Amino acid sequence: MFEDGRESSVDVVVHPGAVALIPIDERKQIWFVRQYRHASGGELLELPAGTLERGEPPEQCAERECQEEIGMSPGKLEHLGGFFLAPGYSTEWLGVYLASELRPDPRPGDADEAIQVEKLSLGRVTELIESGELRDAKSLAALLLAGPRLGLARGRS
Repeated sequence: MFEDGRESSVDVVVHPGAVALIPIDERKQIWFVRQYRHASGGELLELPAGTLERGEPPEQCAERECQEEIGMSPGKLEHLGGFFLAPGYSTEWLGVYLASELRPDPRPGDADEAIQVEKLSLGRVTELIESGELRDAKSLAALLLAGPRLGLARGRS
């Protein structure tokens, strides 16, 4: 109900939450995944991410998703913050983690995902942000949180 007495009904997607990772290696390359997203009509370049399993701590989900999506395990995870993904219709809260000290540790991924891993320099990531070629909202928001730490996307004057 609104303050003026009007009523409205809404549908809300109740979501268990999710994580997004910014995996960065010793060469200062950020690891992305490219995958087909039906709703977008094509492939998107995205940061690795995934949904929390029932009762799973976000840090454990972050490590699992890193293993499943890029075949690496983070030696260090740093929580950078989080945000609602689509608060107009969903409760989904997405926690963002910087994943570093990467080491090979693959785990089988989800059967319904066909993922290609791409490693990009910080300069190339900035170019993709500024050109509008990086179009995934969670990735853009996560990189904004990490921007000051990584020197990314200072914006246009």
